[in-house]
Amino acid sequence: MTSSDALLTALRLSDSMLPVGTYTASYGIEQYLNEDAVETADELGDLVAGYLRGVIGPAEIVALGVAHRSAAAGDLDGIRAADERLGAATLPAEFRDSSTKAGGKLLDLLGEIDEGPLAEATVGGVLADYAAAREAGRADGHFPVVLGVVCQRAGLGSREAALVSAYASVTGLLGAAQRLGRFGHTAIQSQLSALFPVIEAVCDRYHDADLDALCSFAPLTDVMGMAHERADRRLFMS
Repeated sequence: MTSSDALLTALRLSDSMLPVGTYTASYGIEQYLNEDAVETADELGDLVAGYLRGVIGPAEIVALGVAHRSAAAGDLDGIRAADERLGAATLPAEFRDSSTKAGGKLLDLLGEIDEGPLAEATVGGVLADYAAAREAGRADGHFPVVLGVVCQRAGLGSREAALVSAYASVTGLLGAAQRLGRFGHTAIQSQLSALFPVIEAVCDRYHDADLDALCSFAPLTDVMGMAHERADRRLFMS
């Protein structure tokens, strides 16, 4: 892929228009708002920064980086190990379900695309083996892991792949809060700008970390995610 193709692919993979269903997940944000635990835009920004430092960076970005390096080496077992470890570190059942559904939809989408640089870059090889393993029930297909493999096959470096993943996660969380009617466009964009340094910091720290470093520590978020499973009102699937 040319540098322009790679940039356009990165933009495409981080776009909420990508039809993988991530827009249906709030990863606990809805429950925070249902319980009035977040009232101001600054509190929302602090919460998302906590997601970045406690979950997205040390769990999702680590798994993505391991999957990226494993894909480069043609190591299917390494990709599956990242999948398994990320699933074990993700405690709320809704979060795991959202992640595997989005990962599966991304794999299915690639199988349906029949033209363009992304389709050409992701045909065959370890990605096809990974998709087959998921179909056979030998891999869960968590979205960050799938994204890491896809980005590697598409010619993006691991740091760029990490930025794609973290940016998509942050805009998804902020977008969920906006769609719930609590915050306007200007407030959301202001918080997104303020979060850019945090996104860069966690990606720099975790994109090349070993699998043994994968962990998740966000106990209140886990509690909110579990409470959301039994909430009386839910607009999002997690």
